[in-house]
Amino acid sequence: MANLPLYQVDAFTDRVFSGNPAAVVPLPAFLADDVLQSIAAENNLSETAFVVVNGPGKFSIRWFTPTAEVRLCGHATLAAAHVINRSSEKIDKFSFKTKEAGTLTVKALGDNRYQMDLPADAPRKIRDKFGLKDIIGVKKFVGLYRGKDDLLVVLRTQKQIERLDLDMTALAELTQFRGLIVSAPGREHDFVSRGFFPQTGIDEDPVTGSAHCLLVPYWSSRLGRKKLTARQLSARGGELRCQLRGQKVRLTGSAATYLSGQIYLKGVKL
Repeated sequence: MANLPLYQVDAFTDRVFSGNPAAVVPLPAFLADDVLQSIAAENNLSETAFVVVNGPGKFSIRWFTPTAEVRLCGHATLAAAHVINRSSEKIDKFSFKTKEAGTLTVKALGDNRYQMDLPADAPRKIRDKFGLKDIIGVKKFVGLYRGKDDLLVVLRTQKQIERLDLDMTALAELTQFRGLIVSAPGREHDFVSRGFFPQTGIDEDPVTGSAHCLLVPYWSSRLGRKKLTARQLSARGGELRCQLRGQKVRLTGSAATYLSGQIYLKGVKL
């Protein structure tokens, strides 16, 4: 029988039951892909992060939704850094090697706060060839953009973001994209957003760190400022402090541990 440690962390929040929950599974080496996918499906969270130690402060990381491996995930990376920091407070700087998104860096700031640098994703303006107005249920966009993974729709007001009622079945058919981000100016924040990813088994993600790789360059250009505040308006909600630093997006947020336990893999071929 193989027993694996399992942690669940709420990211981009300072208290449990809010922010975005992620599972973190430290491993001596990555297991077979089908086993990793099965664990993520069993966890049934937006992401499960699998982490392997490469050296002092150096790690490899992979992320799986309940249905697929993804190229980049911010909140589960923050959660992984939190787990490592809590188990060894001597490590406060973390370098995570990824398969496709380069090396991500995270710094522990104390009081369960973390500073994370992700690759910036420059938005490209496009025309709506996908029927997004019908999918989202609005008559007019401020703008429509695409990044490496996602579509970004910009609307006029926060109230529109709060009242969104999407056709998830139709959105799930846009399989050339990871998902859809919808954003607008915020009443108390520089911008607000919601993120929808039915293509990878997540109708609405509570707080999507990687979406801000696209959001921050857009809002930084529009508002003429490098430092921004953001809130994702899911039912759980989450807060992010953002900064555009050249080709990097710096996100600062908190994390709270919800549970720790073990995964029992009796009879599973590893």
